[in-house]
Amino acid sequence: MAIPKSVAPWLVVDAEGRAHVEARRCSVCAAILTAPSLACPSCGARGTLQPFMVTPTGRLHSYSIVHRSFPGVTVPFISVVVDMDDGTVLKGNLRGVAPTPDAICFDMPVRLVFDDAGRQDREGNRYVSYFFEAA
Repeated sequence: MAIPKSVAPWLVVDAEGRAHVEARRCSVCAAILTAPSLACPSCGARGTLQPFMVTPTGRLHSYSIVHRSFPGVTVPFISVVVDMDDGTVLKGNLRGVAPTPDAICFDMPVRLVFDDAGRQDREGNRYVSYFFEAA
C-alpha cells in the first residue's frame, strides 16, 4: 500500500504512513508558524526556527458554517480556527458535530485527527489531511 501524500507542507507523513502536524518556533521571540520560512516573520531573525510536533489538542477559537463551496465539495461543513494547546493556531474543518450554531461553542475542546482527504492525484495516489473533532 502506498504512503499517502500530504495536503499541506506542515502536515508530515512518515515512512510508515503516520501523520502529524509540524510547526516552527523562533528561538529568539517564540513566535510560532506552520508555513516554511527562511526567517521569523515576527522578529526577522534567520536560522532560529526550530521544528516541533504540534500537540493534538486545542480549543475552538472561531468557526464558520459553510453552505456554498466549489463543485464537488459537500456542504454544509464547519470551517474552524483552533488555538492548539502549545500555542500553534491551525485552520481546518470540524467533523462529527452538527453544522448548527446550537451544536458549536467557542472554546470547546477539540483534537486533531488524520484521515483520507477524499482526493487522489493522476497516478491514483491518495492524500491525507487533518481534521478536528470534539474532544
